[in-house]
Amino acid sequence: MEGNVRKRGKRWYYRFYISEKDGKRRQIERFGGKTRQEALNSLREALNLYHNAGSIPTDENLSANDFFEYWYNNYVKQQLSKNTQTNYRNVLDKYVLPKLGIYKLHKITPATVQEFIDEVSTSTEYKRDGKPLAKQTVSIILMVVKEALFYAVNPLQILHSSPALYAKMPKISEHSKLREDLKIISVKQFEQIINFFGKDSMEIMPFFVSFYTGMRRGEVCGLEWKNVDLVNNEILVHQQMKQYSKTDIRIGKTKTAASYRTIAIGNELVTLLKHQKMLQNKNKLKYGQLYFDSDFVCTKKNGKPITPNSIKYLSGKIHKELGFSFNFHSLRHTHATMLLEAGASPKEVQVRLGHTKIETTLDTYVHLTNHKKRETANLFDNLTNFNI
Repeated sequence: MEGNVRKRGKRWYYRFYISEKDGKRRQIERFGGKTRQEALNSLREALNLYHNAGSIPTDENLSANDFFEYWYNNYVKQQLSKNTQTNYRNVLDKYVLPKLGIYKLHKITPATVQEFIDEVSTSTEYKRDGKPLAKQTVSIILMVVKEALFYAVNPLQILHSSPALYAKMPKISEHSKLREDLKIISVKQFEQIINFFGKDSMEIMPFFVSFYTGMRRGEVCGLEWKNVDLVNNEILVHQQMKQYSKTDIRIGKTKTAASYRTIAIGNELVTLLKHQKMLQNKNKLKYGQLYFDSDFVCTKKNGKPITPNSIKYLSGKIHKELGFSFNFHSLRHTHATMLLEAGASPKEVQVRLGHTKIETTLDTYVHLTNHKKRETANLFDNLTNFNI
């Protein structure tokens, strides 16, 4: 490996040489970590940056805009998944660069970052309905800024400390989400969806699966028969389908570790799944060699998997043709709402939906949990009934 590491006091440093424009060589030495291995890892990353980008930005006049672009191109695009790259790119372009990109990197202070995130959290310029951003969106924006500016500290060391280190999330009073906000549908409206497709339609299967399980779009599309237990009535969720373009479709890990879960299913969905398998076998004989053979549960007549974009298109048709507010995520919200209204605990719903934190469940369905609190109070009154 080019370069080396050495210990000075209790800290480890890495060093290597770079070529200047005038042909001279200059030594770069920077703090690498508290252990030799951390320093070696920092050295490898710095060398990778140097060879891929030509040089590490050190100019005092480096703009924040150029730095964020450098971080995106040399870290995000090299180390993170394509889906994360897309999300980070959107955060940078829409929120970060227009506000923080105007500064010199060295001029960004802790106050600058805090003022930025405070302003973003209250601004009404980003959403068409004129409402402020959701708490989760603001949290993601702050996370991206923190990750980027920490990168300027380590491994680049063009900043001594991150100005975002102590930036705090603003207090955001989330309004209780109503049924209309979540696009929750009724059982009668789901019956309309069934009639819209026809029960023997192959395209309705993703809608059935999500309605009965609360699974996400990518999880439904990525579901394979090997993870469906029709004897013990269970579905194992351990992968999802991601679609980046019409032809770029990949199977990857679930959204979070909590998303990896086993979902108990009822007899109605078991019957529908068996019917789906029968239709697939029937079509396999009908199409012969033209049949696209796979293990996916949700497929078209020719066996090709139903993709996330296909579901998005079909959901749009439902909204347009049936005339009520709907997207595929409506089924997930509807499933959770029906469970909570039937008496399931928020913890049970959290596990079933694959939420990492119960706070996500409580915040999303706060209108229901508040209703339950009132029901509980009334229930206790009915039990006592002292006629005071």
